Amino acid sequence: MTVTELAALLDDAAVNATAIPQLTLANELDVDGAYAVQEALIARRLDRGQRLVGIKMGLTSRAKMAQVGVHEVIWGRLTDAMAVPDGGQLSLDGFIHPRIEPEIAFLLGENGIAAAAPALEIIDSRYADFQFTHPDVVADNTSGAAFVVGPWQPVPAGVDNLGVLLEVDGKVVQAGSTAAILGDPRRALTEGRALTARYGLALEPGWIFLAGAATAAVPLTPGAHVRAVVEGLGTASLKAAA
Repeated sequence: MTVTELAALLDDAAVNATAIPQLTLANELDVDGAYAVQEALIARRLDRGQRLVGIKMGLTSRAKMAQVGVHEVIWGRLTDAMAVPDGGQLSLDGFIHPRIEPEIAFLLGENGIAAAAPALEIIDSRYADFQFTHPDVVADNTSGAAFVVGPWQPVPAGVDNLGVLLEVDGKVVQAGSTAAILGDPRRALTEGRALTARYGLALEPGWIFLAGAATAAVPLTPGAHVRAVVEGLGTASLKAAA
C-alpha cells in the first residue's frame, strides 16, 4: 500500500474507533516511511479544518518503553481538536482502548521555554490489542488521541526531579518523577527539536510541547475522574463521561 493509503487506513480507524491490524504485518515500513505516513495522516485532519498546535514526545521514560516494547524516543503531532479543557469532560465513545498518563508540558517561546504546566495525555493505539512495532506506532501519530494542559506557570528553577502523581477517583495509581523523562524533561525538548527538524518540521513559538510521560499509562474507564499532580506546578484533570 502507498503512504496515502496507509494514512487513510489509520485515519478511518480513528474516526470509526475500530482497531486494525498492524501495518507492518502486510507492508514493508521503516521508521522514515512511518513518519511519512504520520505526516499524511495529520494532513488529512488539517484538510478537515484542524490546526497544528504542537508536538508530543513518546517513549521518553523507561516505564513507557517497557510497557509498549519500543526502545527509542519518538514524536507525534498535536492538533487543536485533541485538546480537552482542564477539568473538562471527555467522551470515550470515539476511542478504542484509551489509556492516560501524567506529563509536563512546555509552552514554546521565541527563545526556549516560556512556561510550564502539568498535563495529561490520553493515548489510544489504533491497532488491535494495543500491539505494535516501532514503525507502526510512529505511523499512528505515536498513539496520540487527546491531551489536557493545566494552568501555565513560570518554569521552576529545576524541573529535573519534580514529583509526579496520577490519581484516579482520588486514589494515587502511579507515582514518579520528571527525572523519568530522559533524566530532565528539557532534554526531551532538545531531542524533539532535532527529531522534528530531521523530518522538515520546525517548532514554533506558541506551540505546546508534551515532554513525555513520567509514569506508565493506566486504562481510562467511563466515569473516571483523573488528575495529574506535578510538584511545584499544580494539577491538570479531566472527567471521563460515564
